[in-house]
Amino acid sequence: MSIDRRLFELGLELPKPAAPVAAYVPAVLVGGLLHISGQLPFRPDGTLIVGRLGESVDVPGGVEAARRCGLMLLAQMGAALDGDFARIERVVKLGAFISSTPNFTDQPKVANGASELMVDVLGDIGRHVRSAVGVPVLPLGAAVEIDAIVAIRAA
Repeated sequence: MSIDRRLFELGLELPKPAAPVAAYVPAVLVGGLLHISGQLPFRPDGTLIVGRLGESVDVPGGVEAARRCGLMLLAQMGAALDGDFARIERVVKLGAFISSTPNFTDQPKVANGASELMVDVLGDIGRHVRSAVGVPVLPLGAAVEIDAIVAIRAA
C-alpha cells in the first residue's frame, strides 16, 4: 500500500517540511541511512506546540506533540527521497526529547505518539528502537523534539 493512501485512510496529511531553524540541514543520506534532524511539533495551522510535560502540557497533549513530530519526520523523509517512500526499508531509530519537569517520568508514553504513528503509516517497517529522554528545555520552547535514522534502499 502507498504511504499517501495510508495517510488518507488515517485522515492524516503531511505538513510542508520545516526549514531548519539554525545552521544545519534537515536530512543527510549516507551509507544507506537517512539521518533526519530533530523535528518540532507544528500544528496544521503552523503554530508550535510549546510547554513542559508535568507543568503546562499533560500526557495526551505530549502524545499529540510527538505525533506531530512524527508527521514532520515523514514529511522530511518524503522531501529527502523526492517522494519515493517505497525506498524506505525500515525506521531504525527514533530519538525523542521531551521537555519536562524533574518529577515527570512518562516520557515513554509521550514518545509513543510518534512510534505508533510510524507503525500505523508504514506497517512493520515502521517498528524501531527508541530513546525517550526528559530535558529541561527545547528549541523555541517546544514540548517535544524527535529525530530519526531510517534505512533506505538504493534508487
